[in-house]
Amino acid sequence: MATYSLANERLRALEDIEREIGAILQNAGSERDERKAERTVILELSKEKTNERLLDRQAAAFTASVQHVEAELSAQIRYLTQVATGQPHEGSSYSSRKDCQMALKRVDYARLKLSDVARTCEQMLEN
Repeated sequence: MATYSLANERLRALEDIEREIGAILQNAGSERDERKAERTVILELSKEKTNERLLDRQAAAFTASVQHVEAELSAQIRYLTQVATGQPHEGSSYSSRKDCQMALKRVDYARLKLSDVARTCEQMLEN
């Protein structure tokens, strides 16, 4: 059961990242001022005299959000890289199962070769 909860936790984290990316894209060009009227950054930049504090605040918020998403995605990629390379990690039995499957295939191959050797020996004794 711990494996399922870990997997669900990872999926929830990815969904949170996805929502944050959507919010970043949605809010990248807009800012709400004190009167609750939406003002886009593009509109602000098109003015002759821009509100630099508003633009700085929006740029800082955008940069912080992007850095947070980047850090979270990097953590997810590191986790997936560790899982995919077969390194043992908490909650996974993939590496052990893969080793067992490969051992069974080697046993089957050895049986096949031994039966070929036995067949060859029987043919030689008959001649």
